[in-house]
Amino acid sequence: MLNLHSLFLNGENPDAFDKVISPTEEQRKRLIQAKDKIRDHLREGIRRASTAVLGMNKQVDPRFRTQGSWSYKTCIQGAHLPPQEMDWDFGVYLPVTVWDETAPPLAMAKLYFSFVEDSLEGLCRQEAWVLDKSNPRCVRVKIAPWAHIDLPLYAAPEEKFQKVKDRIAFDHAPSKNYLRESVSASLEEHSDSGEMPGDFWAEMEDIHLAKRNGEWAKSDPEQVSKWFDDRVTLHGDQLRRVCRYLKAWRDYHWDRGGPSSVLLMIMAAKRFERAYGRDDIALEKAAEAIEDLVRGEVREMGIDLAAENFNRLDEASRTLASQRAGDLRSSIRRARVLNAAMKHDAITRMREQFGDRVPDDVDLVVVDGAAEVRAAQAREVIPPVVGATHAG
Repeated sequence: MLNLHSLFLNGENPDAFDKVISPTEEQRKRLIQAKDKIRDHLREGIRRASTAVLGMNKQVDPRFRTQGSWSYKTCIQGAHLPPQEMDWDFGVYLPVTVWDETAPPLAMAKLYFSFVEDSLEGLCRQEAWVLDKSNPRCVRVKIAPWAHIDLPLYAAPEEKFQKVKDRIAFDHAPSKNYLRESVSASLEEHSDSGEMPGDFWAEMEDIHLAKRNGEWAKSDPEQVSKWFDDRVTLHGDQLRRVCRYLKAWRDYHWDRGGPSSVLLMIMAAKRFERAYGRDDIALEKAAEAIEDLVRGEVREMGIDLAAENFNRLDEASRTLASQRAGDLRSSIRRARVLNAAMKHDAITRMREQFGDRVPDDVDLVVVDGAAEVRAAQAREVIPPVVGATHAG
């Protein structure tokens, strides 16, 4: 049998699959620069608009937060760039001073959405970016043929923002005022850029997402992040890597569409079996889980008490996804059971599933010695002659 682990993960080897699919440092820098320009452009504009456009009784400062795959640490380069694109999910949070019982004023959602897009028009012209208005749940800025920034627009009561800030400062220094003041100053430094630390968002409540059609939707973007962090704590970083491999597999087989990244994460985590030093085996087991689970609804108690069905594929797409996951499972299994003389055939099978980003290097495929010992046929052994003995 063969061990395919090093094809996927091999320390700092730049040819290993995990390294090849990772965003380059140049790509990461370009996304961060674009994100920061958008943040700085919107910060003052939204502050002025909070009273002049959105009808609040005082000006408030928006807050910003990196979410999605860059937060989960599962972002990868698509297999086909373009049409596939890397994305940076950058939430815009508006502290609202007026609140209609259970949500922000209804009219504010459409005004909020329209103002942010109108404000970004000039920046996009200046930077030669494209403002994409097709998404009903976020503003999208395409910064390159291979990348975009998604800006979901949220609102929460202003008093909640202040309470969370005060509570964090208090919890970090419950008995020493000068330390509490230091934490509060640190939070103010974050406020200067508008990007608050992770523990700030973990405690935020009553968050609503503005939709393009003018509606508000109750939302807790922290739920998926907290749930995934818990799963990684339980299973180890191998789960995060397997989710990255699955996204790369999806991207290779679907130019567009296919199972969403969050759907793949949930299905992989539901039946995850950790395999120490064997990402190939862990991936095979995850493919088996997806083959089964993607045919039906996929809900997760740990995210929203199973309220949402994360499988939004139609029936035909579910069947196709299940078939392709089955092909992935069987390809890994068949590659692993090949003998030492067939290492190149094993690589060919992996390339059929993931493309030529899998390294074509037989030295990264090793014989699974433990498996060979287990598979060896038992031989009859002649018992040794034991002479007479006396006890006592």
